[in-house]
Amino acid sequence: MSKLHISANFDSGNIDVLDASRADDIQLKIRKDSGSDFYQWFHYRVQGGRGLALRMRLLNAAGASYPDGWDDYRAVASYDRKHWFRVPTCYSGGELVIEHEPEQDSLYYAYFAPYSFEQHLDLIAWAGQSERVRIEHLGTTLDGRDLDLLRIGTPAAGCKTIWITARQHPGETMAQWCAQGLIERLLDRHDAQAGRLLEEAVIYLVPNMNPDGAVRGHLRTNALGVNLNREWDRPSLVRSPEVFLVRARMEQTGVDLHLDLHGDEGLPCNFIDGQDGLPWAEASLLQQELQFEQDLAAANADFQLERGYPPGKYGPESITIASNWVGKRFQCPAMTLEMPFKDYDLRPDPLQGWSPERSARLGASLLDPLLAWLARQI
Repeated sequence: MSKLHISANFDSGNIDVLDASRADDIQLKIRKDSGSDFYQWFHYRVQGGRGLALRMRLLNAAGASYPDGWDDYRAVASYDRKHWFRVPTCYSGGELVIEHEPEQDSLYYAYFAPYSFEQHLDLIAWAGQSERVRIEHLGTTLDGRDLDLLRIGTPAAGCKTIWITARQHPGETMAQWCAQGLIERLLDRHDAQAGRLLEEAVIYLVPNMNPDGAVRGHLRTNALGVNLNREWDRPSLVRSPEVFLVRARMEQTGVDLHLDLHGDEGLPCNFIDGQDGLPWAEASLLQQELQFEQDLAAANADFQLERGYPPGKYGPESITIASNWVGKRFQCPAMTLEMPFKDYDLRPDPLQGWSPERSARLGASLLDPLLAWLARQI
């Protein structure tokens, strides 16, 4: 029998191994984001576990950034790093306990299905083959990685400008899966709805706002431990070049509608957080956001309208959040789409829970409310 080996020295890996001497009592610890106290994302590989009843205890789960995220949560696993499935998981005594008997010698466990930087580069390269796309280099991150922007469509007089940003929080990988789904539909030349949208609008899309944090295995921050979604009021090239560079490009293009794609640890549903409750948001703008939500719910039954954040949840720090800053600066609809790490409780999937595939389908569905919004502007 081979000895158990657990590792996380790879793209988006995160775990510290305290004791792996016994298969039925593996003791692990989630690492904090570098330079901050945020932690919840984990991603690690187990070798030598075939046929063993593994019991893996994440001992510091109680101190994670969002401990309510562990309630009714199940970790994901994969043998081939393409298909991810849920495994028995419970939160008890301040520990997250994952129990699983592998069928193969090597497999991966994670908080949610990862989206690697190599996958990101593949997505950018694939999209760049379309005549509808121009790839822009916005600048470099603190770790020297490229910050990529896709311009989909051709700017022209009278066309609307739509901005979509994803994965400011790197552990929220469902955001990039969602962006991928939208990109694939926008570039499908057989999709008449996509063609119609791009006749009247140009889309600027950043699939990964935080590549450094993604590669480092962070939950929420960049290479310096900075939460990018609290930097929009005063970003800097020293602390938050990712936001600084995207915001500067927005100033050049203008913004008529903005969507920021995220994941929520606690709520088991998809929802949108708009500008309701913020002092600058006029009734006509809020009505546009509400109609967008209703149109998305009509397009995809995985989206719901009943649950979400209370209006004005973030108080004085609201202006530091992407969608709020953009909405105020450009006086436009600007919304944050949140997806679950757990399953969607009203439409559960026992095998995969909320998954990359459903995230991508939700992303593809965004085209419909975007087109409906556009029709009301003309």
